[in-house]
Amino acid sequence: MIDPRRLEDAYLRARADLLAQRTGDGHWIGELSASALSTATAISALVVAGRSDQDGSLIDRGITWLVKQQNSDGGWGDTDLSHSNLSTTLLTISALRIAGRTDQLVSELANARRYVDEAGAVAGLRARYGQDKTFAVPILMNCALAGLVPWREVDPLPFEWACLPQSFYRWMGLPVVSYAIPALVAIGQARHHHAPSANPLLRWLRSRAIGRSTRVLGGMQPDSGGFLEAIPLSCFVAMGLATTERVDHPVVREVVQFLRRSVRDDGSWPIDINLSTWVTTLALNALGYMGDSVADECVEWLLGCQHLQRHPFTGAQPGGWGWTDLSGAVPDADDTPGALLALARLRQRMEGEEPPPQRIAEAARMGVDWLLCMQNRDGGWPTFCRGWGKLPFDRSGADLTAHAIRAILAWRKLSPRRVDEACRRAFEYLERVQRSEGSWVPLWFGNQHLADETNPVYGTAKVLLAYRDAGTFGCESAQRAVDWLVQSQNPDGGWGGNWPEKPGDSARSSVEETGLAVETLAAHGRGKSLQTTLEKGLSWLIEAVETGQHVSASPIGFYFAKLWYHESLYPVVFTVAALGAALAGTGRPALAIAVEKNHRHIEGL
Repeated sequence: MIDPRRLEDAYLRARADLLAQRTGDGHWIGELSASALSTATAISALVVAGRSDQDGSLIDRGITWLVKQQNSDGGWGDTDLSHSNLSTTLLTISALRIAGRTDQLVSELANARRYVDEAGAVAGLRARYGQDKTFAVPILMNCALAGLVPWREVDPLPFEWACLPQSFYRWMGLPVVSYAIPALVAIGQARHHHAPSANPLLRWLRSRAIGRSTRVLGGMQPDSGGFLEAIPLSCFVAMGLATTERVDHPVVREVVQFLRRSVRDDGSWPIDINLSTWVTTLALNALGYMGDSVADECVEWLLGCQHLQRHPFTGAQPGGWGWTDLSGAVPDADDTPGALLALARLRQRMEGEEPPPQRIAEAARMGVDWLLCMQNRDGGWPTFCRGWGKLPFDRSGADLTAHAIRAILAWRKLSPRRVDEACRRAFEYLERVQRSEGSWVPLWFGNQHLADETNPVYGTAKVLLAYRDAGTFGCESAQRAVDWLVQSQNPDGGWGGNWPEKPGDSARSSVEETGLAVETLAAHGRGKSLQTTLEKGLSWLIEAVETGQHVSASPIGFYFAKLWYHESLYPVVFTVAALGAALAGTGRPALAIAVEKNHRHIEGL
């Protein structure tokens, strides 16, 4: 049995750690891991854009940081905790060559080339991404700029299609995902410049489309200069334009300024600037299990993050939320549900108080309508654009769909008939995509230790929370998923992480995945069949808090194009949510726990 006092103490400690990371106005920013991939692309972009003289120190510091990150197998991973991969290694080799470091880093580059050859080089890269050219073509362009491959190896991209109305994109079978139109334009133009089509008509058409497509590209660039606030995408755009003899183009200049502002003190760059809106809503919803009042402090900030105009990047209608409050964010179907759930908790606390709940209800009405209009024909929810559906990160996702279900159910009174119909279709979708063993896999999270790099613990936990909110935990699909979650518990009591394939290998569950599993099982109830599993998971998590391991992040996050990242707030947030769910099940309100804790502290003095 879990000692109630240990559970309460662990919750209060994790809660305090989470609250300590708030900004002055009450929200959270978090910290994304440094990225070798981002750092490599930033170095290449600064050199190709002709900024070596002005930004020589940035380039030198970035190279120094990169060299220290090389893994023992000769390759580079996306983060300091990531396995080597072909994409990041090719980009790092390219950056070092473009920066003129081949003579100084002979052994490092030789080891890296051996890794690349063993991984299949260009053929391996194409095999990894298949028909999706969103990331393979930018990497090949970077390699071409470094002289590693000829320009003919870079697939031509139909940048001229960007001249058509935005509403046409989903019908045209673009070879890149919806968020990659800037790369389509810039890299397509670069390929046309260096290796134009042999077809004279197509060559003429593309030449004529350069001006207009470039204006479309410029219209998508946010005030910050960073497309999607993402370093790799912004760098690929800058490289593409700069290599066509436009190093002084305004888009290139703005990207360079973006890179100068976003470099870290150690010389590295992150994959994105921050996930402030996402981590804030995660934190608010985690704290809400115990009715925490700290959520009230950032309601104005959260309302201010809602997009109130048609978005120039994806054409999204007003009403959604993106992952950050910065100008490069794009509204999506994961951050919007997170915000709606947080606002639902705020509404419950603020009845009869100022600011009036009506302001929250109006924001929620727009958000719910935005989500309902985003639902795909298959019943699921995509990330950014309805109806694209063919390529990864554009198709419907189980985690996104579950999150959307929970959000619209929280605001069902706003449109009962539409919400009920949307949920019916969404649950049918979830039943269709459930794996035979009972799990679901998410779109935006993974586990690098699994062969297919999926994260069924994350996906299953998130979907089960939707069944909980719908009051259908007892249905056959949910029960199979609960059974799978129970059976997937690691021997140490946690979930996820890595487990040894042979004697002597290290083994470690992850805080993030354990927290998600415990939160879900605590919400399911305390039947005898789950009691042992839940207590083992809680024990693992409590011990993690007591030893300070609850702040240790794992690279479970997928960014665009399946790039790994870890976020400093994830383990703390998921720990607070799990322990809060367990405490809520005991009927002990947070205030009573805090007072009791304070009394014990005073008595101890």
